[in-house]
Amino acid sequence: MIIGVMKAEIYMQGVTSLKGKRSIVKSLLGRLKSRFNVSVSEVDNQDEKTRAVIGIALISNETRFIDQQFDTIINFMQRDGRFYLGQVERETFS
Repeated sequence: MIIGVMKAEIYMQGVTSLKGKRSIVKSLLGRLKSRFNVSVSEVDNQDEKTRAVIGIALISNETRFIDQQFDTIINFMQRDGRFYLGQVERETFS
């Protein structure tokens, strides 16, 4: 069993309230869960209006599959026009 974890920072310009931020983050989390079948949550900066940190976890029996999924998730997030993707950290554990 191999576990992959990824932490991604997102920056939202033009968001003026926590309600607006939560709307974007909640939508992103739902789309990632349904499209990629991963565990995902907002893990930091919950009280900041323009920044969020998203944690993603994935379990597989192949490191290559985890790397491919994370690459696809990063591309998916980069194409979303509601925010900018900042620093991304990835790790796998076996």
